[in-house]
Amino acid sequence: MPFLRNAWYVAAWSRELTDRAALQRTLLGESIALFRDSQGQPVALANQCPHRFAPLSGGKIRGDAIECPYHGLRFDRSGRCVHNPHGDGRIPQAARVTSYPLAERYGAVWIWMGEPERANTTALPSYDFLDEHRFETSSGYLLTKAHYQLSADNLLDLSHFQFLHPETLGSDEMASRGEVSFEEAGDTVWSKRLCRGESLQAFVAGAFGVPPGLAVDRGLNVRWDAPGLMTIEVAVTPAGMPFEFGRVSLSGHFLTPETEASTHYFFAFGLPKEMGDAARMLVEYAVLGLMTPFEREDLPMLEAQQRALGDGDFWAARPVMLSIDGAAIRARRIIERKLAEEARERDYAATLRDSADAYRSRRDDKALNEKEERRDVITVYPSGYATQGR
Repeated sequence: MPFLRNAWYVAAWSRELTDRAALQRTLLGESIALFRDSQGQPVALANQCPHRFAPLSGGKIRGDAIECPYHGLRFDRSGRCVHNPHGDGRIPQAARVTSYPLAERYGAVWIWMGEPERANTTALPSYDFLDEHRFETSSGYLLTKAHYQLSADNLLDLSHFQFLHPETLGSDEMASRGEVSFEEAGDTVWSKRLCRGESLQAFVAGAFGVPPGLAVDRGLNVRWDAPGLMTIEVAVTPAGMPFEFGRVSLSGHFLTPETEASTHYFFAFGLPKEMGDAARMLVEYAVLGLMTPFEREDLPMLEAQQRALGDGDFWAARPVMLSIDGAAIRARRIIERKLAEEARERDYAATLRDSADAYRSRRDDKALNEKEERRDVITVYPSGYATQGR
């Protein structure tokens, strides 16, 4: 299945990019070189020199350009070659690489790998709880050897907590007594789960300041936006009390395809700075706590699913659907619709280009024929001298 191109994806956490060396990262099946220029601005270029196809990510950063490690050609942030150290230094017109629009916000560098002009008219999704000016934030990263939509399915269906994470995130009440609902609005899907009178595991109880043995009500709301941008809101309060008397945790989960069978999983937590030192401690605790169950339990399960599917299509495998799959199905259908829309747009643009090329070809042929006809005209002057017209 192709990837949605006209969309924002997280390419890296901001801290990963420097002006000392480039970061190589495969995004949507393409190798990208990411670095910062002399002004600290992020740059993303196709990671292949057009001369002999060497990876630019292995080269040095030279001010505002990256130098190919093979023959020293340098390319600026626009992808244009700005320095040729060989011969008379002339730069071939074709000496350029693709440059990708970027935006930096919420501690992340976001990349647009579709039609460049659309990046300026498409707003970056809002994740205000990760605004580092107002919130204490902490983030993590894992590489998942599975298709990004399998990871989205996993996050949209939190009923697996009881079975896959029984010692950390789950509880006996998650699947058996949880109230589940789904909502869809435009290109956004919500998966909502409410558990009443729940006994939390020590890890979750500690994160929410719940005393041992206290029964609580826990609400888990997952928001999904195409292509794989998610927010998880978890609210915990003593059983029977309104949620505003409890504590709320917000986290961002951003899935960027590496290949058809691997995914970059970026996740982050944010809490208001008004909470003081407790906010910093809790967001770091949350990231470290999430890493353990996800790395040891979710990742092996997702990778096992991917091995079972192989290169086959998800729907072609005829998965059995349960009531808990409502959000995941909605998200997959939205992606399918948006992919179909992009395909139609590409076909239409290709048709226009072909028509324009055909028109230019016919026009050029007509002009050439007219020129040849003029060359065939013979003029006879009164003196009897004849010339062939030109």
